[in-house]
Amino acid sequence: MAVGWYRRLVLVAMLLTLFVVVLGAYVRLSDAGLGCPDWPGCYGKLTPVHAQDEIAAAMAEQPHGPVSMPKAWKEMVHRYFASTLGLLVLLIAVIAWMKRQSLRQSPWLPSGLVVVIVFQGLLGMWTVTLLLKPAIVTAHLIGGMTTLALLTWLLLRQLFPIPRPIAGLRSLRPLGWLALVVTCAQIVLGGWVSTNYAALACTDFPTCHQTWLPDMAFADAFHIFRELGMTPDGTLLSHDNLTAIHFTHRVGAVLTTLVAGWLAVRLINNPKLKPFGWLLLASLACQVLLGIANVLLHLPLALAVAHNAGAALLLISLVTVNYRLSAKEL
Repeated sequence: MAVGWYRRLVLVAMLLTLFVVVLGAYVRLSDAGLGCPDWPGCYGKLTPVHAQDEIAAAMAEQPHGPVSMPKAWKEMVHRYFASTLGLLVLLIAVIAWMKRQSLRQSPWLPSGLVVVIVFQGLLGMWTVTLLLKPAIVTAHLIGGMTTLALLTWLLLRQLFPIPRPIAGLRSLRPLGWLALVVTCAQIVLGGWVSTNYAALACTDFPTCHQTWLPDMAFADAFHIFRELGMTPDGTLLSHDNLTAIHFTHRVGAVLTTLVAGWLAVRLINNPKLKPFGWLLLASLACQVLLGIANVLLHLPLALAVAHNAGAALLLISLVTVNYRLSAKEL
């Protein structure tokens, strides 16, 4: 009985993490990240309704500023769901230790998840209090994706404690881990594009500014410790800086497509792993098409959020593939 409930809790936590990651992207892309400019409440209150006087005063001072009632609700709803996820992960860790004999699995992974969640909460606070610094916002995205990957692995460990042995796994394992590492790096680059508002630095495809190699300035573009939209010395980022960020993400997309695509082909050629190959290929193709569509259609909100969701689903696919490849070889 305990095993069944534990498995359901892990499944709910994994799905909730996916939802929170996508919701966080929606909050960021709709410019609601500072909808409540303090933390953890909204002007020290539990809900935007209780803070409506402070929100009205902020809107009167800056009618087109970052604070409004709709933005405040977006930000606070995200915090409510994130807090629920934190409590759920804590409960999973407690059960993992209390029922470790019946679960027959180490409780250290759930315990590590608690550490990740705590740090993720701190990043959420710093995102607001440090006024959307690109490094902090990108790190917050990384934390969300890390939580999703670890919960996916934990769920797979519950569903398939001992994956069935398959022939030919040894040659695929290095490629599987390489695809996962490359994809994670690409997700980080995508976060950097989003947090620096560089998604439309190139509005044509497959070229950028009607050329295959546009003018770019890398030095300030990838400097971590700076304010949003600023260089380290306080001047505005140039268009060449934003182009460098965007173009690097495109190069990363090509590399990710080649590596993950080759892994998918190798999996499809193995009769026992064919479903995993098609899963990976479908999620990869969907993500590539969403990336192209975002450029050509000038970043509509729905497609931009879908692109973040696609990254999360691609990550889940690769974690699933690597878990399967971790089985013993015949």
